[in-house]
Amino acid sequence: MSLGTSRTTDRRGVETLLTNARFELMPFESFDEEITHLPTDATIAITTSPQLGIDTTVEKTEEAVAQGFDVVPHVAARYVEDREHLEEIARRLTEAGITDIFVPGGDREEPAGEFESAYDLLSALSETPYSFEEVGITGYPEGHDFLDEATLAEAMEKKAPYATYIVTQLCYDPDAVIEWIEAVRERDIDLPIEVGIPGVMKYQRLMKISQKVGVGDSIKFLRKTTGVLGFVRQLVGSRGTYEPDALIDGLAPYVDDEEYGIRGVHIYTFNQTPDTEEWRLGRLDQ
Repeated sequence: MSLGTSRTTDRRGVETLLTNARFELMPFESFDEEITHLPTDATIAITTSPQLGIDTTVEKTEEAVAQGFDVVPHVAARYVEDREHLEEIARRLTEAGITDIFVPGGDREEPAGEFESAYDLLSALSETPYSFEEVGITGYPEGHDFLDEATLAEAMEKKAPYATYIVTQLCYDPDAVIEWIEAVRERDIDLPIEVGIPGVMKYQRLMKISQKVGVGDSIKFLRKTTGVLGFVRQLVGSRGTYEPDALIDGLAPYVDDEEYGIRGVHIYTFNQTPDTEEWRLGRLDQ
């Protein structure tokens, strides 16, 4: 049973979530344009692309920092070749002024080198001359396509001593997120949590992305309350565009509860920043 009980919209919680939001961008050609639609004081997470590799992430990080943004690069373990490569990445990020990194395992089927997992990279990083004030690791409210719950729990316990916060995988269901957080807290992991939410975009595109990144089951939430007919009406009424209002409203009542430790949202923009930022500002103005 959830520790919090209020299901009404919590204005203060909404403001906290959206004021402290992070924006995740992919380092593609559109990156330079997308970043212009975000506030100059925004925190931007930059992913590691399977097509472009981790060095492109580092390059885009350096460019964004030079523009004055607070940047959190993804240092995806399976894209780092070896310890020498890791030290080179850490050196460049440190020289750029980066104090916060996010360390996922990475979705590359075969690792580029010796790092199979985020834990492998984190433990190796701890042996280098470089360190970062903030280190994020991944959480999976709806599980993982290839790893069972016991394996995920064990992996988090191994990574937690190296980390300062958790970012969740994309999820549409606030109840699933809350239940997962409760389970994490029961295992005595008290790291702050940033909840990963989708940005504003066309339903068709969002569903394709969701299935690609392994959260296809979460799509059922978009149909859960009103059934297929209601879902179709929602599509028509919204002109086929998804907005994460239900997620924000569902999470907001828990924001001030220290037992949950929700410190904000991590918006997966999929490089669709103008509509997402317009929606965010609109919610803050309500």
